[in-house]
Amino acid sequence: MTIHHSLLKIEFTPDNIDLFSDQLNGLLPGDLVQLIESRELDEQQIIFDALSQTKSLNTFEYLPVWVQEDLIKDMPPKKVAVLLNALAPDDRTKLLENLHTEQKNLLIKYLSPEEKALTLKLLGYPEDSVGRLMTPDYIAVRMDWKVRQVLDYIRSKGWDSETINVVYAIDDYGKLIDDFRIRQILLAPLDSFVSDIADFKFTALNVDDKTETAINTFRKNDRVALPVIDAKDHLLGIVTLDDILQVSVESDTEDFQNVAGMSPLVEPYMETPFLTLMRKRAGWLTVLFFGEMLTASAMGYYEHEISKAVMLALFIPLIISSGGNSGSQASTLVIRAMALGEITLKDWWRIMRREIFSGLFLGIVLGTIGFFRVLTWGSFFNSYGEHYLMVSFTIFFTLIGVVMWGSLIGALLPLLLKRLGFDPAVSSAPFVATIVDVTGLVIYFSIASTVLRGTLL
Repeated sequence: MTIHHSLLKIEFTPDNIDLFSDQLNGLLPGDLVQLIESRELDEQQIIFDALSQTKSLNTFEYLPVWVQEDLIKDMPPKKVAVLLNALAPDDRTKLLENLHTEQKNLLIKYLSPEEKALTLKLLGYPEDSVGRLMTPDYIAVRMDWKVRQVLDYIRSKGWDSETINVVYAIDDYGKLIDDFRIRQILLAPLDSFVSDIADFKFTALNVDDKTETAINTFRKNDRVALPVIDAKDHLLGIVTLDDILQVSVESDTEDFQNVAGMSPLVEPYMETPFLTLMRKRAGWLTVLFFGEMLTASAMGYYEHEISKAVMLALFIPLIISSGGNSGSQASTLVIRAMALGEITLKDWWRIMRREIFSGLFLGIVLGTIGFFRVLTWGSFFNSYGEHYLMVSFTIFFTLIGVVMWGSLIGALLPLLLKRLGFDPAVSSAPFVATIVDVTGLVIYFSIASTVLRGTLL
């Protein structure tokens, strides 16, 4: 790691790269990835060209997709062909699916006939499906094999497999019958049959399942890999934990950016072009801005009440922020629970009932604080005139109503969007807050008109 830190400070050029070639080739792929990611494109190319073929192949598969795309743009065709054919099928699919059609078709021409057929098959599966993640490199055995035969087969074929931690048993038609952890094979008597250690129980993913389903399945099952089957239970491939972890990080990042009220970024924050970043942020900000304009319209509607009791305007930030905060909390909790598979659309009434009571409880807590705040200032400082007690009750009941309403909206929007086929995360905290701001004003002035009628109003 000492060599790695020293290399981080060096500016690599065509003139000095030969001096560091041996040091670069001595680094682990993970360290090389960190070094390459930290540089501009010109230096990335220089560093990568200095690597041996073996080291460049081992490093390329760990590089982020956007770095891979940049590197192959100016790479000699012969080197591109070597890299693409050496990539694992799932990693190659991940790279190609992000490219424009013209560039994708050009790179596919560099593949060998076998790899080309496999790649086109994987790209033929729906985007965001398990089929795009799977690899066909796995160990499959038969039930009538002896354990000794299985171990010999693993020794001969294991190098070509994505993982040998799990072994799969199939029948003559390629249907999945069972799966075994490698320890089950290693600890079984050599002359026993595979069928002797089978329990015929396994967890599998369907090739058309969404990646979200795969993530949740891995979370619920302690497995390093899961088989992928079709509608007739034929074993098509496997999905490994490392691929799921990467997809999970990407999915979580996208959800966080959606919740923040912006379109998801394809590249890292520092790598995203400025104009692209502005476009991603400006869209939702504009929508939210127009939404907040309704707040001004609502205030204009109650202009008469405000003119009679100007002090009511003092509590508007308090009211709408409390409702928006409660809505944001509920929205975040529901979105995350849905992402983890803890709740489904069928639980909508349980969720609504829970949020009604939660909103009521939280509203009473905040309402009580607001009540005594107005009461104290009105009693000792005469801040709110002679009717400060009625103003206190107005704030109390308003906070209960607004917080409870905010909790309901925050919980309902993700469920509604999910039901309509949209990403629940787009019911972001700012979006929920905007809705609650407008409706919160209506609740506030409606309660004020009732409580303060005959006094201030």
